[in-house]
Amino acid sequence: MAFTVDATVGTPNQEAALQAFRQFVDRMSHSSRIVAIHDSDADGVTAGVVWQRAFERAGFASVHRVIPDRERNAWTPNNRAIIQSSNPAYLFVMDLGSRSEPVISGVPTCFVDHHHPEGVPDGDTLISAYNWEPIPNTSLIIWELAQSIADISDLDWIAAIGTLSDLGDRAPFELLTTAKRKYTAKYLKEATVLINASRRASHYDPEVAARALLNHSSPKALVNSDSADVQQLRSAREEVKLAIDEARKVAPVFSGNVALLRMNSPCQIHPLIAQSWRGRLPKLVVIAANEGYMPGRVNFAARSNSVNVLEFLRSQTISAGEGSYGHGHDQASGGSLSIERWNELLAKLGFPETTFVKS
Repeated sequence: MAFTVDATVGTPNQEAALQAFRQFVDRMSHSSRIVAIHDSDADGVTAGVVWQRAFERAGFASVHRVIPDRERNAWTPNNRAIIQSSNPAYLFVMDLGSRSEPVISGVPTCFVDHHHPEGVPDGDTLISAYNWEPIPNTSLIIWELAQSIADISDLDWIAAIGTLSDLGDRAPFELLTTAKRKYTAKYLKEATVLINASRRASHYDPEVAARALLNHSSPKALVNSDSADVQQLRSAREEVKLAIDEARKVAPVFSGNVALLRMNSPCQIHPLIAQSWRGRLPKLVVIAANEGYMPGRVNFAARSNSVNVLEFLRSQTISAGEGSYGHGHDQASGGSLSIERWNELLAKLGFPETTFVKS
């Protein structure tokens, strides 16, 4: 039987999370085909790599990872097809949120996450750290849980990259403190930038980052590597840096308590731009909107130091249609909408038609 919890809370502490994890794993035989889909950012990729190595070392014979497309939504038809192509008997969904709707109907699923939980399908397992204090990131959660099935102590640097990326240099977790002392903050930070570059560049290829992590023994070895994968990560980093420099020239447009920054880039730079303005406009909701990231879509990131952006976005009701918004964290959310729905959201927020995107 799956370990069940209140879907609005998730597992209330690490002990409950470990119990839920072990109960789910104990249902699987070592010959079961197990699949994980994980986010494409540094936290998601590091969680996926730690998960893969842990289950391989635990003696599971058929361990497979998949990464979602640029929508980073496990429930879209395309991402469901990606998962189904791996023919899972059991599924892990990591760092991609949770919902009451099954990802793949009939496949037992374990959600491991730290975002605001939005439900869990009947009979499935939700391991959520959303209500822990402090809230850990997903790679840290997986690293802690997976130690119960295999020795993965040497993967501490990989989990630490996810923590550094998601929670910053001052995250209050022993893993990060120890990893900085063991590997140096310099190499951890440089490796984190490289790992994130693969999903931010115009050529979306997060599997390159996963391979770089799998094929190197430390952040220093990765940063100093001449492998083809790391060279590709360096090229991606340079492209992203140029795109960020250009986007930083954009001035915000204001409506009420919202500051809007518009950009048109094939790179996923809108979260970085929103984050950079968040500190400069601490009393506002900062929305960075990228009109060039996906054809026919506007992808946007919302950040605030003073407003719960999840609640703020969810209070903006627009017509049904392509895309979604209002998932993630209390102070960090966003979405991906068709041009028509994006313009409708702008109108709802009080922005003039001069700010609308032309289709």
